[in-house]
Amino acid sequence: MSTFENKNRRSLLDPQIMRRASVDALLKLNPKSMMKNPVMFVVEVGSVLTTVMLLRDSLRHQGHFGFDLQITLWLWFTVLFANFAEAMAEGRGKAQADALRRAKSETTAYRIGKNGLEEIPSSQLRAGDVVRVVAGQMIPGDGDVIEGVASVDESAITGESAPVIREAGGDRSSVTGGTRVLSDVITIRITSNPGETFIDRMIALVEGAERQKTPNEIALNILLAGLTIIFLLAVVTLQPFAIYSGAPQTAFVLISLLVCLIPTTIGGLLSAIGIAGMDRLVQHNVLATSGRAVEAAGDVNTLLLDKTGTITMGNRQASEFVPAPGVSSDQLADAAQLSSLPDETPEGRSIVVLAKERYGLRGREFAELNAQFIPFSATTRMSGLDMDGRSIRKGAVDAIAAYLVELGSSLPAEVRAAVDVIARSGGTPLVVAENGHALGVIHLKDVVKGGMKERFAQLRAMGIRTVMITGDNPLTAAAIAREAGLDDFLAEAKPKDKMDLIRREQAEGKLVAMTGDGTNDAPALAQADVGVAMNSGTQAAKEAGNMVDLDSDPTKLIEIVAIGKQLLMTRGALTTFSISNDVAKYFAIIPAMFAGVFPVLNALNVMHLHSPESAILSAVIFNALIIIALIPLALRGVSYKAMSAAALLQKNLLVYGLGGIIVPFIGIKAIDIIITAIHLA
Repeated sequence: MSTFENKNRRSLLDPQIMRRASVDALLKLNPKSMMKNPVMFVVEVGSVLTTVMLLRDSLRHQGHFGFDLQITLWLWFTVLFANFAEAMAEGRGKAQADALRRAKSETTAYRIGKNGLEEIPSSQLRAGDVVRVVAGQMIPGDGDVIEGVASVDESAITGESAPVIREAGGDRSSVTGGTRVLSDVITIRITSNPGETFIDRMIALVEGAERQKTPNEIALNILLAGLTIIFLLAVVTLQPFAIYSGAPQTAFVLISLLVCLIPTTIGGLLSAIGIAGMDRLVQHNVLATSGRAVEAAGDVNTLLLDKTGTITMGNRQASEFVPAPGVSSDQLADAAQLSSLPDETPEGRSIVVLAKERYGLRGREFAELNAQFIPFSATTRMSGLDMDGRSIRKGAVDAIAAYLVELGSSLPAEVRAAVDVIARSGGTPLVVAENGHALGVIHLKDVVKGGMKERFAQLRAMGIRTVMITGDNPLTAAAIAREAGLDDFLAEAKPKDKMDLIRREQAEGKLVAMTGDGTNDAPALAQADVGVAMNSGTQAAKEAGNMVDLDSDPTKLIEIVAIGKQLLMTRGALTTFSISNDVAKYFAIIPAMFAGVFPVLNALNVMHLHSPESAILSAVIFNALIIIALIPLALRGVSYKAMSAAALLQKNLLVYGLGGIIVPFIGIKAIDIIITAIHLA
């Protein structure tokens, strides 16, 4: 079950968040805040004008006080409901920020100085300081482990109760201030100054107070502002025509017409949709440094994924020993087990277990063998040991082949054939050699995770091309890609190869997403349009990416793409609905304004509304209520399903376009019946 389901299952209408949002909605009436949303700013100006005119007319005992008061109140409700929608979206982020603030507290740091350990408050730490943390203590600041290995409780950050291992070197050296060491002792080099910690950045991001609008959102705001100006000019020029026709309209009616015709629905919900998209990422324990990254995820064309741990289970297991001609299975198993005794990797342990279970070779203690272990290195790509005149090596096929050539031997054709069979099956072959002669091959199997083929099929349906990146040989990579249902693969990949692939895709106008956790992934993460860094990875990776996955789950990239798609779909759907429902409001108000002078316009009164006053009031009330009715949809997002752009457009036009026309007709007619029955008009 995801962290969202475990920890962040908050109701869309949480009472505490609603109370907070109600207050914030009033505070947002500040004109400086309202001017950021041109559509709702026009509505607020209209509300102020009707309020002033209402007070003037009441003092002069002029006008239709009851009708004018209702129009004024519902205009203010329209503004407040729009502010409430934005405040609700922000409130969900602020609730999580409050929880993070509780996790952030002043702790004691034990800094290593010239005179040994010195005890100081964590607020005095600076980047570059070195501290020591023992079991039971809080980590005082963000940093990298430079010595030791420890189990760390990161539940305050990730919400997951299971501890994680953090150790010096490698890609799991990064630690976060506010987490707790559960075992052992580690030495940490601090990488952040006070106020610049990861928790500080998290709080700023999830609150959304300084959220920058994305390019698409800015473009849509410009479109909405343009439509508002067009309708403003149309309404202003309508009054001279009305006077000429002998049907002059009051300012209340004209302002009502303007508010109902401009796209207030999407204008009131636009900010809430963007903030809610960021919040959905936070609920999945992913932090985006900007809304731009979330939108880019929704437009991704190419998805790059590591094989190990993402597409496959990650822990390859030895499944069989394939001996060379003239070599017994027992002899190969003995040499394979000896070479793997000091190997603490899951692969190494599985070789020892397979030799023990299938060939009865008991596990031997490496320390008792008086042997010299040859550790694995990226240069030699093999490991082994020397003992009692035996020189055993285990490693990649080409590495062992080159090693044998140096000793005047070669890899038998039968061994190469076994290697090809294993590679074509999706396995990883390791060749074992002893004293300059090949003994055979170890077959390591990496199991593709369940459901991956179906998930990649969904991405393909969305038009996203999936590419697996692996250091395996091309035969192994091809077999795994075929089994997982991937579109392509990059085998024997090095950091430069990843960069080159991303640049080639981007040169073709495509958006690229990838995930990584190591320092060697940092250049590619920075180059990718959506770079998701693992929280367990290095500081360099986290700084290079534009998203951080707190759960350090490489498969999360698929959820991120889905959330980005959902954000864009929600915005498009509600924009379609907003523009469509203006049609119904047009049919409600225009006949009411001029039917008395031009009876032929009664033909447009298809809803048969009771009176001109009830028609105008019903349209204004519906215009306000539809915003509050759509808040849950804006926060939750439209139902997401993988589909092509053509199918998505067809669905939007059918459901939200046609629905945007039909729903207002029903809603306005229902409101007209109610307000007529209770004599409000």
